[in-house]
Amino acid sequence: MNPLVIHETPGLYDVIVLGGGVSGSVAAIAAGRIGARVLLVEEHGFLGGSLTAMGVGPMMSFHDAAGSQVVRGIADELIERLKKRGASPGHIPDTTTYCSTVTPFDSEELKIEFETMLQEANVEVLFHTQLAGVKTANGQIERVIVCNKAGLTSLGARVFVDATGDGDLAARAGVRFQFGRAHDAAAQPMTMNLKLANVDTAAVRAFALEHPEDFLWHQSREEGMRRLRTAQRFSLAGFCGAWRAARERGEVDVPRDHVLFFETAVPGVVIVNTSRVIGYDATDPMQLSRAEMAGRRQCTQIFRFLRQHAPGFSAAVRMDTAAKIGVRETRHIEGLYQLTAEDLITARPFDDAIALGGYPIDIHAPGGDSTSTLAVKTDAPYQVPLRSLLVAEPRNLVVVGRCISATHEAAAAIRVTPIAMAIGQAGGVTAALAAQRDSALEDVPFALVREHLLAQGACLPEI
Repeated sequence: MNPLVIHETPGLYDVIVLGGGVSGSVAAIAAGRIGARVLLVEEHGFLGGSLTAMGVGPMMSFHDAAGSQVVRGIADELIERLKKRGASPGHIPDTTTYCSTVTPFDSEELKIEFETMLQEANVEVLFHTQLAGVKTANGQIERVIVCNKAGLTSLGARVFVDATGDGDLAARAGVRFQFGRAHDAAAQPMTMNLKLANVDTAAVRAFALEHPEDFLWHQSREEGMRRLRTAQRFSLAGFCGAWRAARERGEVDVPRDHVLFFETAVPGVVIVNTSRVIGYDATDPMQLSRAEMAGRRQCTQIFRFLRQHAPGFSAAVRMDTAAKIGVRETRHIEGLYQLTAEDLITARPFDDAIALGGYPIDIHAPGGDSTSTLAVKTDAPYQVPLRSLLVAEPRNLVVVGRCISATHEAAAAIRVTPIAMAIGQAGGVTAALAAQRDSALEDVPFALVREHLLAQGACLPEI
């Protein structure tokens, strides 16, 4: 039997980012722009994470409930670049009225734009590679072991960024975490997104305007219809009557009380975010595999329902289900500060705020078909502190994305992609500065972090 061989790459990167989703990609861009030598490691053959591999869309939301833009920086630069490519209409009104705005995009162009921005920042990208192990010593991560077609390879860096979404790097480095909600460890359900083409969007819009009682409007029916008449793209939650009847007939067994779907940047192409896969642990490979199969089965039911019962969908063509099931929640790492729902609802100020947000606390019931919402302040965005991205040990690990130190409720708000990108930008800046100063992350002066974030266009509270 051949012995297990681990190839060791000589030298050190300044920063290694594990995970090329939106938060990790932005973290790598931010660190590269400061001058750090950065390696971005991604399990798929493309970037974008939830927006590409998981088929999520549109982005929601760059704005708070009052309509003020609270996420800018690299995330908003990405949208401006997509707009120039004709790949996004930009920030437009949310016709469900759940948010003030949504941001549709072309997922294929998004992959390319992320690659372009990373190349411009001199970031090295390693695709088709997963984390296999971690070597720690003296309160720090020394090296990570990754697995790909070349076998096992050991990589070293001064600072590491966990952008895996599930906190994989942190967990394997010994960081404590809470899985799901505190009292029973139940996590929000997963969703397999479905993309359809050849949808008659004019017919869909006309039906919604003629039958507003069959749709959900989070603010008011009048406001939703006003937005729907003029918005460039629609977002809708409805077909409630037909969906309820189909469930009663046994045609669908999806544990959700309506159909949620979004028009993309491409005419006639719609993302259906309706499946609900309950009771699986996305960090367990066997359970994740079963969840993938359950999600695809649900999407088949949803597609048949839409073709048979939803105006505008009778000639729809099934493009694909997502490459990976959408995961809302797994681990929440134990950081230097745990962000809470109260922090968000009251817009608590932090002296180390690195990101702002206005998306509500949006909890898909871990065990049912309902979705609950806790509103946040309309006159002030909430703040995310840097200390929620940092851990006591390893001292050279920063965590970005949905698995930062936050409660189940708080994570339900800050998990969305614009806020995740803002968090990623802050993590990347802090990682690069720590590497350049050869210091622990928490020893980097926050004034310096803030200075670089502002220079990169980030939106931060005044001090």
